[in-house]
Amino acid sequence: MIKDLPPNVVKDIAVAVALEGENPESKIWYVYLINLKNVPLENVLVTSKGYGEKNGEQVKTSVLRHSFPLIEANSYKLIEPIDEQTFGLNNEYWLSYYIGREIFDKKFIFLPESIVDDNFIKLPVVNKPGVMIR
Repeated sequence: MIKDLPPNVVKDIAVAVALEGENPESKIWYVYLINLKNVPLENVLVTSKGYGEKNGEQVKTSVLRHSFPLIEANSYKLIEPIDEQTFGLNNEYWLSYYIGREIFDKKFIFLPESIVDDNFIKLPVVNKPGVMIR
């Protein structure tokens, strides 16, 4: 049965963690879904969770679910704020969406300690500094 499904490859879609601002006590971070396609995404679902090891113990965050009826072409949507304390974990975003009648899905995982200044770029469309996975 799985062999009968079309190989719907996710291209020109990214998940990014952007630095929104900072003050002496902390930095403010948000996670965005970026649609770099020339077509809109419909019925978009995103689940997010963090997991991994911290101080020698296994840690899991809550699973959050987000829904967006439409994400226009060459635009972005705010998924959620993210706490710096989770940067030492795997931060997973599982995306599902439709283009017409075809469904697409992909997992984006920010590995522990990957959200660091050395990995920053200027995020396309969002125009903020951050780390992006395509």
